Amino acid sequence: MNTHRTGLSTRLLATVAMAFMLFPLLTVIPVSFTSKRYLSMPNGNWSLRHYEALLGNPDWMASILQSLTIAFATSLIATTLAVSFSLGIWYLRSRLATLLIGLVLLPMAIPPVISALVLYFMETNLGRVLPGFGYDTIPGVVIAHVVMVVPYGVVTMLVALSQIDRRIELASRNLGASLMQTTFLVVMPNLKLGIASTALLSFALSWEEVAVTLFITSVDVNTLPRRIWGGLRDNVDPSVAAISVLLIGVTLLVLCTRLLFQYLAARKARQTGETAAAPA
Repeated sequence: MNTHRTGLSTRLLATVAMAFMLFPLLTVIPVSFTSKRYLSMPNGNWSLRHYEALLGNPDWMASILQSLTIAFATSLIATTLAVSFSLGIWYLRSRLATLLIGLVLLPMAIPPVISALVLYFMETNLGRVLPGFGYDTIPGVVIAHVVMVVPYGVVTMLVALSQIDRRIELASRNLGASLMQTTFLVVMPNLKLGIASTALLSFALSWEEVAVTLFITSVDVNTLPRRIWGGLRDNVDPSVAAISVLLIGVTLLVLCTRLLFQYLAARKARQTGETAAAPA
């Protein structure tokens, strides 16, 4: 008997909970097709005017491009820093490691508004020394996002490293491999999933960041979350619902693609196992 098999009541409860969490997202879909100039249900009059206004508005396209640029740069830098720090902690094996981890994770414990104020003063002072890397610049936003995102990447990498057997490092060093060879040829290949998860998480956190961005941007940088926030605050633009539907569609497409690759990989593994188990 399989003790881990879920019953009908458990599956029903999980379905109800999932539907409850998805319902607010699903209500955005009909709102995006309203023919009115404000957020409302279509009431039989379905229209694509807000999708046309969204795709034809260069301001929205510029915000999407800025958000993508910032998110990709933040993901790359934050992943590099998180992997480097986590590997250093993994090799260090010292009581000092606990203190260093606590310092790196400190931004997670500070309220976002406090972090935003600190980053605002940092960006304004940095702009005086490096004009292209301060307040209301894309590099400045990337720096601020990296500060906020790295702690989450460190947590992800430390979890991934905790699942690695340290004996592979000892075996590699005993066989004559250097520290660099052990790191790049032995340890990091076993961290591929953790590194990919860190990069994806960093991208997602930077893509949706709005609290800090509001404090460190003004005119030149207007990311997508900041423009959505402004559209809801100033004039409740239905284009916000349209961009939300497009983002939901992109997310579903990515998830379905990932599930498809997992299914194909599992199917290939089963076929390989059956071929290996077949008698010659």
